[in-house]
Amino acid sequence: MSKMKIVVIGGVAAGASFAARARRLDETAHITVIERGPDVSFANCGLPYHIGGEIPTRDVLAVQTPDSLKAMLQLEVRTRCEAQSIDRAGKRVLVRDASSGQSEWLHYDKLMLAPGAAPVVPDVPGIDDPRIFTLRNLSDMDKIAAAAASGMRAVVVGAGFIGLEMAEQLHRNGLSVDVVQLQPQVMPQLDAKMARMLENELRRNDIRLHLGDQVTRFEGGDDVLHCRLASGGTLDAGFVVMSVGVRPESDLARAAGLALGERGHIAVNESMQTSDPDIYAAGDAVETRERVLGGRAAVPLGGPANRQGRVAADHIFLGNKARPYPGSIGTAIVRVFELAAGITGWSESRLKSAGRAYDTVTVNDNNHATYFPGAKPLTLKIVWDPESGVLLGAQAVGADGVDKRLDVMATAISARMTVEDLCHLELSYAPPFGVAKDIVNLAGFAATNMRDGLVDVVDDFPADAGVQLIDVRGKPVADASPVAGAVNIPFPTLRDNLDKLDKSRPVVTMCIIGKTSYFASRVLAQNGFKVQSLAGGVRVNGNHRAVD
Repeated sequence: MSKMKIVVIGGVAAGASFAARARRLDETAHITVIERGPDVSFANCGLPYHIGGEIPTRDVLAVQTPDSLKAMLQLEVRTRCEAQSIDRAGKRVLVRDASSGQSEWLHYDKLMLAPGAAPVVPDVPGIDDPRIFTLRNLSDMDKIAAAAASGMRAVVVGAGFIGLEMAEQLHRNGLSVDVVQLQPQVMPQLDAKMARMLENELRRNDIRLHLGDQVTRFEGGDDVLHCRLASGGTLDAGFVVMSVGVRPESDLARAAGLALGERGHIAVNESMQTSDPDIYAAGDAVETRERVLGGRAAVPLGGPANRQGRVAADHIFLGNKARPYPGSIGTAIVRVFELAAGITGWSESRLKSAGRAYDTVTVNDNNHATYFPGAKPLTLKIVWDPESGVLLGAQAVGADGVDKRLDVMATAISARMTVEDLCHLELSYAPPFGVAKDIVNLAGFAATNMRDGLVDVVDDFPADAGVQLIDVRGKPVADASPVAGAVNIPFPTLRDNLDKLDKSRPVVTMCIIGKTSYFASRVLAQNGFKVQSLAGGVRVNGNHRAVD
């Protein structure tokens, strides 16, 4: 039998994962990896952290080299080569070597497309200034690191995952940093109140935020780059990092007549096959099944890319034994100075935009037992289907333990667990690690209380002057941080002060984290009051009604 010929276009996560798995499954296949850049396999998620010096050695980011892949996996790796076209009928790819300028046709039995996604570069005047960077590969990283080493002030355009990581790391290098974000919040993947905690942390570390604004033009000077804002202001910087999103590198697939999704991603089935069964695709350029609600999704993250590459190789070599790709739910996390924030599944804002019915609750606790030294606040928000109780998404923000809870929630969502199931998850507990009733359990308790009609929650301070806002915090706390329009009745004294409230008017109870206000709402409801509890308390909602 002749050896199977496999051509892989693109390395890094999806392409390299596919090629490595293919070799482990077939020692005889001829596998050629085509990579446009000089590096075939590198840890792109680590790039910002080398710029900031937390990863001091550059070499550790170059996970594999052409020589190491040849030695370990017998792969033929061609760097600085670009695939120019696909001849599907002839089952061949035209490849141009940038070093020699020569082109040749490579024949394949199976073709893997893993071109990834390219940073979006907005079409604004001055965008071609050499002091404006994007971050995609090691070469980009080197340029930004060099600029940071000699600069004093930087502007980051975009406040998603990469933008916030860059802001943190440039600040770590001693630079003064401004962040410009088109949306009115950082991290648009999160709901606004969860993102607000990150905004406070950024400002606490002297990062200047320009939210709901955008750069309309760049004007170059000899020493300073002027960033003109839509709001009328100007930010001066030594350099700019653009981080406003990515677009799929699907031009090659489009030219070959392969099916694409609505946003230009390569459409694949559960085996990662494109509309041509001999051509597979994986990674940031593809659109797969959305696992929670069953639609289509593009999730440009390293974890899904690696798993998708493995699925494609399995389908080629294992046949019926191959397990399909179940879809993506979009689990991601970011560190912003002393806080971490993450999301899995759907957010409330996305569900609202999609017109999908949902219920939600936000709970607060500490990452481990309060009496054990070092306990830190943790906030968890969950959303679920109001009919079935099935979990649809979760978000978490805190100084420690965010990743643990987010991973639990991602697993629960993948397993189509309900909020009732969260109540009885048996999670690891010892004082240094957690609490007997973990915040994940608390979220389940709060959700089931809502479903059982034991509490009615409200997501913001009441705007109606006819609503009685009852602050059940202790008097010293309430006096130190009073809320306009609120009457302070500390919870231990509530039962003795029911006569101070008007049963004909609705009541909203509030506290620091939402727990005591729930207790208060149960007391009032059982005494004939129409009452709601402020979800998440002051910690989540902020004290924007503070008395001056």
